[in-house]
Amino acid sequence: MELNANNGEGIDSWKEVTLIYSAALRQVETKMQILNDEFQHVHQYNPIEHIKARIKTPESIVKKLKRSGYESTIDNMVKYVNDIAGIRIICSFTSDIFRIATMIGEQRDIKVITVKDYITFPKTSGYKSYHMIVTVPVYLSDRTVETKVEIQIRTVAMDFWASLEHKIHYKFEGDAPEHIRSELVECAKLVSDLDARMLSLNNEISELSQVRDEIPAADSK
Repeated sequence: MELNANNGEGIDSWKEVTLIYSAALRQVETKMQILNDEFQHVHQYNPIEHIKARIKTPESIVKKLKRSGYESTIDNMVKYVNDIAGIRIICSFTSDIFRIATMIGEQRDIKVITVKDYITFPKTSGYKSYHMIVTVPVYLSDRTVETKVEIQIRTVAMDFWASLEHKIHYKFEGDAPEHIRSELVECAKLVSDLDARMLSLNNEISELSQVRDEIPAADSK
């Protein structure tokens, strides 16, 4: 693995890349935790189950640059690799995905660059997730660096499926046997059906709970 120095956004070493992108991840993760806490306070409900954060390895970045035909420099890394910093937000229900995406978009110091909605438009493999590329300001002692973070939002069931699909992809180097690919697509349909049924069940429970809570108030009049 080799990354040549070049002044991408004033960043000139892998050590500084790690510093800046780790800071960006902490900012986004903290914002999500605060929003989740606020949602619990206002609505007595947490849309976020848990959060996973990671920095892409230098080896993975170099491979991605080479696949795209770019020289392995810090400058090209910062300019062309959008997922050096990645955060995955796992929620219970599909409705939470869009709720969280809206909350992210309304943050004043988060700028949404691109959105890929694989929930409404799944990949042919069956993959479903909501992807956002955003930038957040990282304030250093001598400058501010607008830093890109990839945010993926998905349900617990979608994350389970995606984890297995990822393992299979690397196990067979992107060329899995046809019967395994077909089985994955079928599993994706089951996951989608499960998410829909769980959301419907949760909505019904919420409606029944609301009716039950209103009964004592009506009787006390």
